[in-house]
Amino acid sequence: MVPFFRIYVKGCPIIFQVFISFCNNILNRRNCKITTNSISDLSSFGGYYNITVMQQKKWNYNPFWEEVLSQMQSSLSEQECITWLNRITYAKSEEQRLVLAVPSLFIRDYVVTQYKETIESTLREITGEEVAVDIVVKASTTTKTPEPEIVAKEVQKPTQLPKAQKKPRDLNINERYQFDNFVVGDNSSFAYNVSMAIAKNPGVSYNPCLIYGGVGLGKTHLIQSIGNFIQNNTPELQVVYVTAEMFTNEFIQAIGEEKTPQFRNKYRKADVLLIDDIHFLQKKASTQEEMFHVFNNLFEANKQLVFTCDRPINELRDIADRLKNRFTRGINVDLQPPAFETRLAILKRKCEENNCTIPFEVLEYISRNVNTNVRDLEANLTKLIAYGELLNREITLEIAQEQLKNNFSMGKNQSLSIDAIIRLVGDYFSVSPYDIKGKKRTKSVVLPRQIAMYITRSITEFSTTEIGYEFGGRDHTTVMHSVQRVEGMIQSDAGLSNSVQHLMQLAKNSKKG
Repeated sequence: MVPFFRIYVKGCPIIFQVFISFCNNILNRRNCKITTNSISDLSSFGGYYNITVMQQKKWNYNPFWEEVLSQMQSSLSEQECITWLNRITYAKSEEQRLVLAVPSLFIRDYVVTQYKETIESTLREITGEEVAVDIVVKASTTTKTPEPEIVAKEVQKPTQLPKAQKKPRDLNINERYQFDNFVVGDNSSFAYNVSMAIAKNPGVSYNPCLIYGGVGLGKTHLIQSIGNFIQNNTPELQVVYVTAEMFTNEFIQAIGEEKTPQFRNKYRKADVLLIDDIHFLQKKASTQEEMFHVFNNLFEANKQLVFTCDRPINELRDIADRLKNRFTRGINVDLQPPAFETRLAILKRKCEENNCTIPFEVLEYISRNVNTNVRDLEANLTKLIAYGELLNREITLEIAQEQLKNNFSMGKNQSLSIDAIIRLVGDYFSVSPYDIKGKKRTKSVVLPRQIAMYITRSITEFSTTEIGYEFGGRDHTTVMHSVQRVEGMIQSDAGLSNSVQHLMQLAKNSKKG
């Protein structure tokens, strides 16, 4: 029951108002002390008298907030509720003001933008009045403790707590990777903001976190930026960064030298564990077993865990299911290939970092011809910068075209491996490559499209994210569904199985040629 009580009376004598107020206080088991001031404090509202419990100063909107939360949960997806809504908690109430708390600045900004208006409107419908809603970070909602009474005893000065010991920096983390020099685009904004939130509040939100995407899209940059940020701002935390290959090699060496306790002690005492390229753990059962125990130990101690992978976890082969389950327990964010505008912004930033001037038309030329990843962009720009510095020549568009023609033709041949498969499958089924990459969903187009995706996934090293990008910008889950569907049809349809095997052989032969 809401702990405040309102009665609206029109045109009542003042003695009746006092009587009602007196009864109201008795109902609330409070002592009613009627004074002239308390009578004059009864505020009018549109011709009505709003009689509130005279000594009731606290407003409790918590029951109303719970109802708002229940209504919003029924209208939002489970993932959205887990990621955002369930992180909002009731903090306190004041007259016509509800204060809600969230664990970090990042979550506060998102909740204010996405949900505050809905919360206020739902609250207005339930209470019938305007209630202002404030979203604050949990640390700022702590209430002040009442000051102790002054006594005649001598007050002792509090003992000064020892300062937190600064932990040694992890030398594996490259200080060049910082959030400040990461160019954010539509392809990476979510991953960037999640990484920043983790760095500001390690172990509080998004634990564990998995960042996945194709080669050269910025996974290592983000995970090492997290490490650098924490080491710079909370140096009392022990940060450990390794690649999965380094973790494996250390584990093998520890077994050989009978130093497994020291190995486990290193990782299980970390406050923040960052592991890059966990796809390297495939087919390594013993290392997976050790990783499983390290994960459990740190997760149960609320230590922050961040991993990167070149593909979604479900695509990894020969990884224990219980380890897969733990990698996906928290939040998974992906990095997509950058759009043209982002590629251009990345090149401009690299020119600034290298203190060099490259004409805009040259940067635009590179951006239009390199659409794979950031690493390829940087490689082509670096080649031009080195050419200009070593030969003391100004870079022009003609020079860029001449110097990079082999790079671009190589890139086109590599990207055409998917296009070649699409053309091969299209010719076999009499469907144009345009339709296979397009939006048509007729059976005559969908089946060739799924078979082309299946063949590409089977005989190339492209991830599902990269395949989806080449097939008209589709999501990686679409590729995964297509592969699974074709695998099922092959087992039940011998004719289709023969056709797919024939196409795969043709694709392999053309690749060799």
